Amino acid sequence: MSDLITLTGIVGTEPRALTTSEGLAITSFRLASTQRRFDKSQEKWIDGETNWYSITTFRQLAANAAVSVKKGERILVTGRLRIREWENNGKSGTNVEIEAEALGHDLLWGTAAFSRGAGSTPPDAAATAATEASASHEATADPSPTGDVAADLTPF
Repeated sequence: MSDLITLTGIVGTEPRALTTSEGLAITSFRLASTQRRFDKSQEKWIDGETNWYSITTFRQLAANAAVSVKKGERILVTGRLRIREWENNGKSGTNVEIEAEALGHDLLWGTAAFSRGAGSTPPDAAATAATEASASHEATADPSPTGDVAADLTPF
């Protein structure tokens, strides 16, 4: 069983991007998440303990994360939680991993400028849009001069 979780935190390591021999893009990094609370008696914010998570992204999300996320930035991550026990050379511990489904900058702490990249349409949305555009294209008396359905999908 895997649980869906959403976290906010600070990217603690520079994202590491790689592509497997099969062509699968993977980007991973560590995320530090510290809970804060306001102490009325002291009239100041108090930091709680910091939890560390290993974040892993795949495919298009990995490619986008590799060029968009930097160490020290505040982000939000939604993904599948996995908790793994490990042991190595007499030492043991627990690694808390998130397989990210979505991530982005935390706009509570700053601003961001979004730009859609080539190939950034989710697979299901791309198929639906192509089918709808094809049906719309067939019903139009003035077809695209290039005959390219993708050219008709440009939202701007």
